[in-house]
Amino acid sequence: MILVHRPSRRALLAACFCVATLLSAFLPCLAKGPAQKPLTSPINVVVPLAPIAFQADGKTHLVYELHVTDFSGANIALASIEVLSDSGTTLSRVEASDLAGNLYTPGNRKSKGMDKLNMSGGQTAVIYMWVTLDNPSKVPAAIEHKIAVRVGKYPDPITVECARIAVSRDLPVISAPLRGDNWGAGNGPANSSGHRRALIPIGGRAQIGQRFAIDWVRLNPDGKATYTGNPLDNKNYRAYGSDAMAIADGTVTEVKDGIPENIPGENSRAVPITLETIAGNHVILDIGQGRYALYAHLQPGSLKVKLGDHVKRGQVLGLVGNSGNSTEPHLHFHLTNGNSALGSEGIPYALESFDAKTEEGAPVTRHKLEIPTEGEIVTFAEK
Repeated sequence: MILVHRPSRRALLAACFCVATLLSAFLPCLAKGPAQKPLTSPINVVVPLAPIAFQADGKTHLVYELHVTDFSGANIALASIEVLSDSGTTLSRVEASDLAGNLYTPGNRKSKGMDKLNMSGGQTAVIYMWVTLDNPSKVPAAIEHKIAVRVGKYPDPITVECARIAVSRDLPVISAPLRGDNWGAGNGPANSSGHRRALIPIGGRAQIGQRFAIDWVRLNPDGKATYTGNPLDNKNYRAYGSDAMAIADGTVTEVKDGIPENIPGENSRAVPITLETIAGNHVILDIGQGRYALYAHLQPGSLKVKLGDHVKRGQVLGLVGNSGNSTEPHLHFHLTNGNSALGSEGIPYALESFDAKTEEGAPVTRHKLEIPTEGEIVTFAEK
């Protein structure tokens, strides 16, 4: 129960006068753009999903977003962001030039370059954060942010410490979704990847289900192409017909079949792309602890499981195809925290083991308990 203290009428009028005086001195200045130092930085900062520390390229990474809203009537400009550990150590500092390249303003999509840093009253900016730690043993328990903004006409940036958030180490370890060599991690984990930036509102909430997604295409032995012969024939692609395998024991929670395949090409789709068809023929697997694995763009009629089936790690779920929002045969794979291809948040994971190189002819290195990154060419161990 909330108890309300009722002051005397005189005290109430005095209090109202003081508040009104303060607001009249502050808010008009914000509306016009203050020439004197503002009382505070007028931003509201939210981290929609706490980062989970993961390994890639021998380093530890924290990947998450900051949603920054201008809560004033003034125009503001983002100046810099400093990421601090729970002990106060600076983990990363993002200056204006880098901010502009890692920022999305849904209300002003036409802005470019440094203009993207400018926000009007009520506008929200989404900042894509990727913090790399050189020492994997020093993952902080929490992180905080020093965000500097310029408010109106006041020349100096105003800094606020905010958005303290816990860092999780609860990382699922999975086996490979495919087998064999020369699998290219198309649009794989990277801060500029198209999957990374796919913030999509589903069911009234904008989420990034594809935050760590990979489009697995298979290169020919020479590493120069993904097909031989006629590029308009799905069967000529090396990935086509490959087994898509369960990465853990689990339960099938969603199955879609019967969507015809596309002719390979940028603008060739066999069916209109909707929320129902975008993943093509697909399987979602519940692997426990609130984690779900998506296998998308499978061949029609190739699915070997049905809704409710319990599957074992390594079991074949279907065959790689070219259905849904797909330009060529490949397996779109990702993990999320919900039973939805797009209406959930993408989460990182660790593959037990894989070999990788950055390009054809480059040295091959063994990776354990890591996630492949964008552009790596991966060989999965045979099971």
